[in-house]
Amino acid sequence: MSDFRRVTEDLSVAPQISVDDVDEAARQGFKTIINNRPDGEDPSQPSGHEIEAAATAAGLAYVHLPVRGGPTPEQVDATARLMADADKPILAFCRSGTRSIVTWSLAQAQTGARSRDELIDLGRGAGYDLSGVLGG
Repeated sequence: MSDFRRVTEDLSVAPQISVDDVDEAARQGFKTIINNRPDGEDPSQPSGHEIEAAATAAGLAYVHLPVRGGPTPEQVDATARLMADADKPILAFCRSGTRSIVTWSLAQAQTGARSRDELIDLGRGAGYDLSGVLGG
């Protein structure tokens, strides 16, 4: 069952999605899927290749940007570029959605696109506490 959590007009995050969720994402108008989950974290998760094939079949762009633990500076930079260049709206996912929203929020803070307080409020609205990762 789809658990897409809207963060902004351009971004929603989700816990692990299924192949069926990709079709639902297309029906809801998403244009790009970002997979922040490394393959093989859990034997029951669909592979990135399965999600990519479903995204391609549904006419969606797909990017695999796996994050292990906290995002690296390179992953934050890549996310900032994706937010600038990818077709929107974007659905980003990982196991719980936390790595996706953390990586995005760090990219937003780094580029100055949004303030710390705004990012914390957006995270809270989507069910995530970003106060600890954005400094204070």
